[in-house]
Amino acid sequence: MPVSGAGAYAAIQAQADRMLANGASTGASQTQGPGFGDILKQVMTDTVGQSKAAEAAMQAQVAGKAELIDVVTAISSAEASLETVLAVRDQVIAAYQEILRMPI
Repeated sequence: MPVSGAGAYAAIQAQADRMLANGASTGASQTQGPGFGDILKQVMTDTVGQSKAAEAAMQAQVAGKAELIDVVTAISSAEASLETVLAVRDQVIAAYQEILRMPI
């Protein structure tokens, strides 16, 4: 059974949802407006949705039911979303490493 990219992102999002739920159940304080976790969850949801749309467009094109330009547009959109997620991840890792280098 082949694993799709959207399926992998959905699995990561489900894991993030469980982590956020565990944080809320342990009495994590709520702040005004969306938190960082909420923003990440929304970005992951959007990225997964765009990846699924790109895969659906590719399947429709293979079946002869979609135009090539629609497939290219969907893939470009999914790629841009994925690059955004990767850039945010890289910045979070860099910030974490900088915190680790701080003297106590």
